[in-house]
Amino acid sequence: MKKSFTLIEILVVATIIGLLAAIGAVSYVQINKSSRDAKRKADLENIRSAIEMYRSNNQGYPTSLSFATCSLGALTDSGGNKYLSKIPNDPKCTTYIYYYSPLPVNCDNSSVYCNDYTIAAQLEGSSSSCTSAPGGNSCGTNLPCNYCEGPYGQK
Repeated sequence: MKKSFTLIEILVVATIIGLLAAIGAVSYVQINKSSRDAKRKADLENIRSAIEMYRSNNQGYPTSLSFATCSLGALTDSGGNKYLSKIPNDPKCTTYIYYYSPLPVNCDNSSVYCNDYTIAAQLEGSSSSCTSAPGGNSCGTNLPCNYCEGPYGQK
């Protein structure tokens, strides 16, 4: 007598394998988002630390930091001191970018010193938003920043 699987047994096993594959795929996507968010927070902390060192040597914060081009420039002052050899970019640069705004608005560190700042990112795993800085706070195409450090977010 031949032993074989019934159609019901095969369907049950296929359903279980399909469910496990779907759960695995969703978990993988969530882990990737969490990983990118952790990198964003670490990047902002590194940038924050560098601009604090910049301020201690220059009496004001940098007048600008550019993240829009996804290029890895350095943070230096007019004296050639290097505070960051490569300014980090968002892990999904071009879709998401970091945001930096020196304060007060239009400060230039000659007639008006930049005495505060906001630095921000768009986290994939968060739906909250930062208070808008003067001039807005875009962290990508139509993406408001939802994680901030500085006066318009957490200190």
